[in-house]
Amino acid sequence: MSNSAFPAAAKVMAFIVTRDRTVAKKFYGETLGFTQLSEDDFAVVFDLNGTMLRISTVPDHTPPLHTVLGWEVSDIAAAVQALTAKGIVFNRYPGFEQDKLGIWAAPGSGSKVAWFLDPDGNNLSLAQF
Repeated sequence: MSNSAFPAAAKVMAFIVTRDRTVAKKFYGETLGFTQLSEDDFAVVFDLNGTMLRISTVPDHTPPLHTVLGWEVSDIAAAVQALTAKGIVFNRYPGFEQDKLGIWAAPGSGSKVAWFLDPDGNNLSLAQF
């Protein structure tokens, strides 16, 4: 038996806040292509490849500046190109040497990251390690 007090079978879930649930549903469902699992008075829920994402409405939501949700991908260039073709614009940041696709290669490692915003300004990322 584990000494951990945290249940070993517990699954992680993620939370995002939106000002406009209709717009967020279209973005996460149609643009990003995730399956909607449910919706009630409190949230719309998507399956992010096995992780539950609950999107709750907060009318005066101000997005944080940091990344709030990210995905590890095996081919970041292909993923960026596929999302760009769907209208996603990748962020560019001063001081980060990003390539023509907006991908930043972390110095001293093989890690690569590209950032984009959802309609509420929540910062999302793709990463290849």
